[in-house]
Amino acid sequence: MIKNNFQSVIQQVGIVVAAVSAAGSFCSRAAEPQPLLASNSAPAITLDALAADVLEHNPELGFYRAEIQAAAGERRMAGTLANPEFSTTVGGKRVAVGPLTSDGVAWSVSVQQTFEWPGRIPLRKAIANHQIKLAQLGFDQFRTALAARSRTVAYNLFAAQEKAAAAREVAERFQSLREVLVQRDPAGLTPVLETRIIEASELTLQRKATEAALAEQSALLELNQLRGKPWEQPIKIAPPNLSFPSFPGLEPFLASAQTNNFEIRMREADLEQQGFKVSLAKNEKYPAVTIGPYFSQERAGDRETQAGIGLSIPVPLWNRNSGKVAAEEARLLQAETLLSLAHRNLERQVIEKALAYQARLDEMAKWRPDSVEKFKEAAALADRHYRLGAVPITTYVELQKQYLDAVEALLSTKLDALDAAQELQRLTGLDLNQVVVPAKPEDPK
Repeated sequence: MIKNNFQSVIQQVGIVVAAVSAAGSFCSRAAEPQPLLASNSAPAITLDALAADVLEHNPELGFYRAEIQAAAGERRMAGTLANPEFSTTVGGKRVAVGPLTSDGVAWSVSVQQTFEWPGRIPLRKAIANHQIKLAQLGFDQFRTALAARSRTVAYNLFAAQEKAAAAREVAERFQSLREVLVQRDPAGLTPVLETRIIEASELTLQRKATEAALAEQSALLELNQLRGKPWEQPIKIAPPNLSFPSFPGLEPFLASAQTNNFEIRMREADLEQQGFKVSLAKNEKYPAVTIGPYFSQERAGDRETQAGIGLSIPVPLWNRNSGKVAAEEARLLQAETLLSLAHRNLERQVIEKALAYQARLDEMAKWRPDSVEKFKEAAALADRHYRLGAVPITTYVELQKQYLDAVEALLSTKLDALDAAQELQRLTGLDLNQVVVPAKPEDPK
């Protein structure tokens, strides 16, 4: 009686396993990502070549070029005198002497030129020159950040492709094994539970493969946007040969950041420009002078002619431009404060990126060069021996997951190190590959 009940339970469990296996097979096929962009069909391109392509075709660069042109146009306007002003009058004139009257024509012409107070035009030119400098610094800063971003996204694309390939490899291994186990007649509870473990692991790995494929497609779309290309254009990244030199210490980077950092240079230029604006506001309290010749003639009985030079100047009684001077001086204090804060923030950012880079170097130093290949070989070996019954299910599943975790860890660590190195170069203007590491002093014995 007990034996018959146990066999009945085993048969019911077998039916459930077969149904779940069929559903898992359908879900795995449905969940398999369909790539929108077939990157494998495109020729391989290196990170540096892709960065150069982005710097050549990025559409946003046109905005910064136009900003430089606009600043250059303002510079031309700042050094140009106001146009002369021509005026004329014409009318009739009547002269009455006792009972006698005489009618005639009266007219006049004049040309006037406004001259700024001495020193005002040079101050406007200086302000416009600094505006050109700010626009050029903004253009250079954007190019540097764009090149760094393109390399990071490109390596992220490569990493996503590698992660997706590894996840698909392990998922297909689990799927093949599940299909074999389902076809067998489960004899006992252990094969049934092992089949459940295989199915659950397969679903988890299919999800990882889907997430990696979505990350790959997202990186492809961003790269095409940066390049100014259609979204559907495929890209394939050549396996990058990244080199991560030893960190030479904070001193050269902190010193270089104070002179080469774009943010600091822009704040300094803005501070200088604001100083000129204060001087201009003080200069503008003095009036401009308008001067020019005039000629007039009247004919009424006799002819009267006048010629001379006219001069007009406003009297600064009510408005001495004190409000604008106070406003520009307040903005000068703001510029000084922003420059001081920029120095503090820059120092913090350089130290943070240096520590992050050093931490990734220490992490990678613990890896063996062939760690991923060894994990891959162990995962394949476990698959063969599990089918033969020589490896338990726990060892098999753990090796497959550890292989994927090792691939993700190594790729993520290299991506973080690359990002930290590029941020250091953007912040300081120094390339880690060109900075000489100081030699350690020998220990005298």
